[in-house]
Amino acid sequence: MSTYTKVILVGNLTRDPDLRDLASGDQVCSIRIATSESYKNKQGEVVDKPCYVDVDVWGKSAAACGTHLSKGRKVLVDGRLQLDQWETEKGEKRSRLKVKAEKIQFMGGKPATTASNTTGNSNR
Repeated sequence: MSTYTKVILVGNLTRDPDLRDLASGDQVCSIRIATSESYKNKQGEVVDKPCYVDVDVWGKSAAACGTHLSKGRKVLVDGRLQLDQWETEKGEKRSRLKVKAEKIQFMGGKPATTASNTTGNSNR
């Protein structure tokens, strides 16, 4: 049985990107974006419910994110879910879901120093 996971998010970066060079020669850029859902509560007040999502961007797209993005910038992320699992030093098992970006688009107008506001497919 085959399965398929697709995630499309639009949100704002909650912090500056973290671009890292790996021993393999690859680059990965970790970002966290905030999305929100709005609804009216029983009193008729509009309530915003935020959701924070960790995203990893690989390859040339990672380098572009590290160079051109900063906290508060709006992005569109097209990717898939990835489950990370690890064990702590105390032997406790941990896991978390995050998004592995396949495409990312910079939104909300480009800063004066940005040459391009769209990156292509991630290389990983």
